[in-house]
Amino acid sequence: MKAAVCYELGKPLVVEEVDLDPPKAGEVKVKLAATAVCHSDIHVFKGEIPGKFPTVGGHESAGYVEEVGKGVTGFKKGDPVVLSLLVSCGKCRYCLTGRSHLCNAKWPLDTETRMHNKKGQDLSMLFKTGSFADYTIVDQSQLVKIPADMPMDRACLLACGVITGFGAVINRAKPPVMSSCVIIGIGGVGLNSVQGAAISGANPIIAVDISDNKLKAAKAFGATHTINSSKTDVIKEVQALTGGAGADYVFVTVGSTAAVAQGFAMSGPQGMTVIVGIPKFTDSLSVPPFMFIMGERILTGSFMGTTQLHTEIPKLVDLYKAGILKLDELITAHYPLEKINEAIESVEKGQALRNIITFG
Repeated sequence: MKAAVCYELGKPLVVEEVDLDPPKAGEVKVKLAATAVCHSDIHVFKGEIPGKFPTVGGHESAGYVEEVGKGVTGFKKGDPVVLSLLVSCGKCRYCLTGRSHLCNAKWPLDTETRMHNKKGQDLSMLFKTGSFADYTIVDQSQLVKIPADMPMDRACLLACGVITGFGAVINRAKPPVMSSCVIIGIGGVGLNSVQGAAISGANPIIAVDISDNKLKAAKAFGATHTINSSKTDVIKEVQALTGGAGADYVFVTVGSTAAVAQGFAMSGPQGMTVIVGIPKFTDSLSVPPFMFIMGERILTGSFMGTTQLHTEIPKLVDLYKAGILKLDELITAHYPLEKINEAIESVEKGQALRNIITFG
């Protein structure tokens, strides 16, 4: 089998033959069909998020069950599945209180790997997934079965980009109907925050970016207004569009602390700013405490859209099939694994919403 390996920070991935161990107890071997290129992988490859190297990235995926380990229930060979980085034990305080995305259990794949290069060197499986490969091994809790007629290149988007952006709105913020929402950063995640706000009945929905093409896409996903922040004073524009009050909800989907500070300044009294995008792990943030106290503003985060994987993925599939959730429009291009570096470069240059790596 082949995998795309990151051996050195900032260098192109190496596509090469690798070996994969059989699944251990509770684990499942998956034959990949599609994996989307996510900025989180790129952050690791560039050293902006810590990682263990050499590593095989990829975590936004869909495929078919190939083999199950001892004790696995609910899955059999051939089952079509979405696989995510979210792991849940079902026993910790977070899993037992409907917050499985925050599960704090320890997993074998936290410290072990099932993937090795031909020299016998261990290859870490990024985010316990490692799905820039023909096959991978994951914990059974990372899988959700999907209907056989669900297109795999659409299904893979549900594993991260969709749930992260959509869930930040629907699950974390829960804006009431007619709330004003601002989304900063209109990439693959940001567009899903836009459509989450639209489905919630928010108004106005204000999309902010420096790319006119991405702002045009935001309108198609439900934005009522767009602002190119490179051409105007975005804070004044937001205040004008919200009657001078500031936004009820701001979602910062770009990994920038400057954008977080800007978003917080856009929020009105009792407004909530949600950090969705991942900044560099060395970055820090400074905001005036006065704004918290006098305006009772809220600054919070959303991890993976505060998603309960096994109940929400089937609902999102239903929304897609009903023509309510947009997935087709998120895909910019498809690439074979051998051209993964081209796919990554396109994403880094801001030319793509979601590029999909497909497997034969």
